[in-house]
Amino acid sequence: MPDPTPDVFLNGAFVSRHDARVSAFDAAFQHGVGLFETMSARIGPEGVPHIARLEAHLERLITSAMELGLVERLRAQPLADAALETVRKAGHTDARVRLTLTGGDLNMLEQGGGPQHDPTLLIVSQPATRYPEALFERGGAAVIADAKANPLDPTAGHKTLNYWWRLRELQRAARAGAAEAIVLQVSNHLAGGTVSNLFVVKNDTLFTPIARGEEENVGGQNAIPSPVLPGTTREAVIELAESKRLGCARKMLDVNDLLDADEVFLTNSSWGVLPIVKIEKEAIADAVPGPITRDLRAALLGSE
Repeated sequence: MPDPTPDVFLNGAFVSRHDARVSAFDAAFQHGVGLFETMSARIGPEGVPHIARLEAHLERLITSAMELGLVERLRAQPLADAALETVRKAGHTDARVRLTLTGGDLNMLEQGGGPQHDPTLLIVSQPATRYPEALFERGGAAVIADAKANPLDPTAGHKTLNYWWRLRELQRAARAGAAEAIVLQVSNHLAGGTVSNLFVVKNDTLFTPIARGEEENVGGQNAIPSPVLPGTTREAVIELAESKRLGCARKMLDVNDLLDADEVFLTNSSWGVLPIVKIEKEAIADAVPGPITRDLRAALLGSE
């Protein structure tokens, strides 16, 4: 018998998972039009829900929704309230929260291409994914993805629903015994993981590929667009590194920077900081998680 608990937020109301349905004509189903955020959450000892970096996630979602023409107006506070209440109702001590915003039930051509519609908003809280502790103690491996990121794609660098190609690369990595696949840009510069941001450490300095929105600050007015997602965990790690007086530079990186690094790690909201000690068959330095990676992982866990 389906669980009748109304713990899924759908278009302004809580419904049971059995009743959480969207139209067959929703733009996400018809055309893959939509954005999403995946967040880590917990419920404290007094039953108070907390979502890590919630404001940063919602700011990124709203910015993308406006830039891509998905909506004309979107307020952060009602989204935050709905997400926190979803976590509370679902009741998982450690949770993975997914907020999905789609184009809603519309024909975009008939609408003239504008956001003249009611979007679909879905928020679901599920138990957090459990990763083996050995993965963080010993470090993981990564392969180089076949697919490449295109900086001229106007949706690149946004967290859209177009994840099929990323998931295919992630499945291929898993079959090879790797934790992630490193994506290159069409220029052969590094972009990041399929579901993560990339950092390399060299001579006690962090380097990370330039993300969307950072181009002019790094490369000037003639900088090409970046297809790299500005990750919320990425930004948190940069802030932690700066607080520890570690150098951190955003720049165009290539495979040589990756293979010659002293340390390599990946970041996302699910695993935080993941040490990478092997790329394909090549070991990174001594093939063990380095001290900066370990320190930043501990600091990030402590800040959440």
